[in-house]
Amino acid sequence: MPLLLLVAGSAAFAAAARRTPVPAPLLLVAVGLVVSYIPGIPDYTLDPEVVLPLLLPPLLYTSASDSSYLDLRAQLRPVALLSVGYVLFATFVVGWAVYLIVPGMPLPAALVLGAVVAPPDAVAATAVARRVGLPSRITTILQGESLLNDATAITAYKVALAAAVGEGATWAGGIEEFLLAAVGGVGVGLILMAPLHWLRTHLKEPLLQNTLSLLIPFVAYGVAEQFHASGVLAVVVVALYLGHRAWEVDFATRLQEEAVWKMVAFILESAVFALIGLQLPIVLKGLGQYEGVQAAWYAVAVFLVVVAARFAWVYPAAFLPRILSSRIRDREANPTWKGAMVTAWAGMRGVVSLAIAFSIPVTVHGGGAFPHRNLILFLTFTTVIGTLVVQGLTLPPLIHRLDFPGRDPQAETLAEANAQAQASRSAEARLDELLSDDRNDLPPPLADRLRSVLERRRNAVWERLGQTNPVTGESVDDTYRRLSREMISAERSVFVRLRDHRYIDDEMLRTLLRRLDLEEAAAYREAG
Repeated sequence: MPLLLLVAGSAAFAAAARRTPVPAPLLLVAVGLVVSYIPGIPDYTLDPEVVLPLLLPPLLYTSASDSSYLDLRAQLRPVALLSVGYVLFATFVVGWAVYLIVPGMPLPAALVLGAVVAPPDAVAATAVARRVGLPSRITTILQGESLLNDATAITAYKVALAAAVGEGATWAGGIEEFLLAAVGGVGVGLILMAPLHWLRTHLKEPLLQNTLSLLIPFVAYGVAEQFHASGVLAVVVVALYLGHRAWEVDFATRLQEEAVWKMVAFILESAVFALIGLQLPIVLKGLGQYEGVQAAWYAVAVFLVVVAARFAWVYPAAFLPRILSSRIRDREANPTWKGAMVTAWAGMRGVVSLAIAFSIPVTVHGGGAFPHRNLILFLTFTTVIGTLVVQGLTLPPLIHRLDFPGRDPQAETLAEANAQAQASRSAEARLDELLSDDRNDLPPPLADRLRSVLERRRNAVWERLGQTNPVTGESVDDTYRRLSREMISAERSVFVRLRDHRYIDDEMLRTLLRRLDLEEAAAYREAG
């Protein structure tokens, strides 16, 4: 029952957030904070054994499969500098600062906190980028960073934790573990991606294909973790490959898969951000000696260090490579201070940081308590909330104030029209070739229908470049979509009436309605 309440409540508030200017993640976190203190609300403890293997893989998978492999490859250098370089830099800077600020905290324990709060969150970055409409290059860099940085942070956390609990970790051992996790995770992804794609293209039932699709992220993550490799990287590699080759899967599977994964992502993202807010009472219960002004001072200090460390890394990483390398100057576009500003400010932390923090053991080797564990949990929580609220709320107005050039709809429509024209010419040539064969003989009305459908697809995009209707203000494609829906609605009403009068049965009704649904979807996509 508590799980049902969490899912239903978070989904309802996420849907309500779409009617407000506040991004859904921020509203859900705020609601979670408020709800956590309502009497009778159960404790929703964030279990790392659930979050990391059960929530993280599907969230990574849906985000990576919607990303562009080609765009990520084009931005590989800045993505690597952020997802690897920045995470390690933030781990050491935040860890050292906490070591100096908090009396008595051992350096390994401080580095554990540094690794925990180092990675910006994939869900938060994608949600905000989607909402505010960032330029494509910045969006690609932020998405690529958030897809890959969890692997770096988890590995850095394991190394720092080994030192903190007394396992005698060394620099050489840490580098070896990092390389094993990175190379192993990528290797597992490369091994799995082709067989999984083969299965997707050879299973003939869309339901089986979509069942496989839901299992893929868990399979990739689980196999990689069995070999002590990075499950995060394995999921990302597989998802990028399958997303890049999704066109090879049949249309029914793609239609179902898109709907299924949209629902899964919506539910998981909503529940994740609500869970963050619901952790407050649990974190405060164990805070112990650190209360009041002292705890608040530590929280503000860590938040400021986290924000400053990102600026300290992003600006040099954006401009120094161009200064030092003529090859980079020749091959890559010149970064701007505005882009660096947005990249530096878009460093929201999320549920992965909290999940890693909750996985810190209670005791070290020898039976003693883990040093300052409750304070680490508290500072992780305040850093996550601080970045989500402060940076999440101010990022949209910052982007608006910096006045980034918007997308050019006219140029995009023209590029789409040219692409459609080339495809239509190829399809028309193929149709002529097929109709010349006696085995494909069709009555003229049916052959003309094939040509008219092709012509409609070719002309639809060009018509979007035309004038709007002076009476209604609608564009041509809007009018086409509306009239098509009216016609289909009239047909649908007749089918339902015939079923109600028992002229047709429910099975035939479902068949006829499915056909109309596909036609309505086709009309919507052609016009949109």
